[in-house]
Amino acid sequence: MPEKEIALLKEQIERLNEARFDLEAWKNQTIIFLERIFGKESSKVRLIRELHYDYSSWSLRDASGVGKSKDPVKFQAQGILTATIEELEKLGLPGGKSENLRLTELLEDELTGKQMKEIENLVGSELPDKEEKIAKILESLEKQDLAVMLARLLMS
Repeated sequence: MPEKEIALLKEQIERLNEARFDLEAWKNQTIIFLERIFGKESSKVRLIRELHYDYSSWSLRDASGVGKSKDPVKFQAQGILTATIEELEKLGLPGGKSENLRLTELLEDELTGKQMKEIENLVGSELPDKEEKIAKILESLEKQDLAVMLARLLMS
């Protein structure tokens, strides 16, 4: 589970209650964190960017009405981050599966079908020495092929 990311977002929720709260500074920090976790095009980043105080006379009148005990912008910000934390807790970090898929595709390009099948069987096994056996299969490859695989992995 992405504990570090969740802890970071929980800290941002706590900062909403600081006495000297600055919305723009808070938004900038939160956007930096969310972009790193979900990417620049994330809907969560867009929602945080769109947070702002509406100083029109109607909104000021509504905000000062009875029953409005919480700042609506802070309430909305907390809701966005709470939903984001729940998503991370239940679904994990985005992209985890696609990274495994890319690695598998890379290995399939460079290994024979037999070697790939052996590695898949070893990965799924409970053998205590499966790392050594996988390493042995990879050692049988030419040094140049290993270098190409590593370069492609770094570039993806």
